[in-house]
Amino acid sequence: MISPRRDSNLSPIASDEELLTRAMRAYFVRARKEGARGDQPSNDSGVEEHGHKMYVVLRNCHGLLAAYRVRNDGMLNS
Repeated sequence: MISPRRDSNLSPIASDEELLTRAMRAYFVRARKEGARGDQPSNDSGVEEHGHKMYVVLRNCHGLLAAYRVRNDGMLNS
């Protein structure tokens, strides 16, 4: 079971699966706006913590595709 992320007030923000879905959507929308076709992220993609901050990292067999920081309010920053 995927547990939701929580902010400092302990209210649910989003599950890892929801964050990953939103990051993939943002990645493909950006690629389309730039006139490119985005590579398909693999199962190695996921939510990671670095330096007490949460990130959604999209990867495939060729390496890193994109990384989005998860803000305290659950929104993604590129």
